[in-house]
Amino acid sequence: MNSTEKDISYTSYNSYSTLNNLTQDTQRVWFVCHGMGYLSRYFLKYFKGLNEQDNYIIAPQAPSKYYQQPKMYVGANWLTRDNTLQGMGNIINYFDAIFKNESLPPKDKEFIVLGYSQGVSVALRYLAKRQIQCDKLIIHSGGIPKELESQDFKYLNPNCKVYLVYGNNDEYLTEERLKDEFEKAKALFPEQLKVCPFEGNHMVNVDFIKNL
Repeated sequence: MNSTEKDISYTSYNSYSTLNNLTQDTQRVWFVCHGMGYLSRYFLKYFKGLNEQDNYIIAPQAPSKYYQQPKMYVGANWLTRDNTLQGMGNIINYFDAIFKNESLPPKDKEFIVLGYSQGVSVALRYLAKRQIQCDKLIIHSGGIPKELESQDFKYLNPNCKVYLVYGNNDEYLTEERLKDEFEKAKALFPEQLKVCPFEGNHMVNVDFIKNL
């Protein structure tokens, strides 16, 4: 059997979700990338405790949806090991469209980028690729892509605050992996990094979000 895999380009459509309204009184705009198994509209529940007038939250939707056993809930996935570069290229185009539609980053408001779990990889890759400035960057319970290097983030304003957030009982974090993530984060953000462990497992730290 002689099989060939070919590439093709076509127009695709995707949704994204927002929480609250963007007004002149809005102080902070969030761009938040969910983890594996989420849908963007449900991921927004973790941000409902923020003041509605002050915060506008934008949650992109991972493109690959699937049924989760046993209750057949619909979840979504950002990337896999198969054709990662091509998949990330599609996500970059998708994020570009959101940034254009939402006029990001905002010129007169604080801009916060958060990646949770699998969302960390796409958030960091996009920032590095497009050299997006933000005021706060939250790396929450997710792995930093191995290909990223310190020069990829030298463009960041030195006043940007970077938070490495994780649960001290995270079932996906071994001591070896935690050490590896520390080293990668310190190499990328040597002067800006703040490590923020919390009591809990692999979960979104709502208290951290509220107190940020």
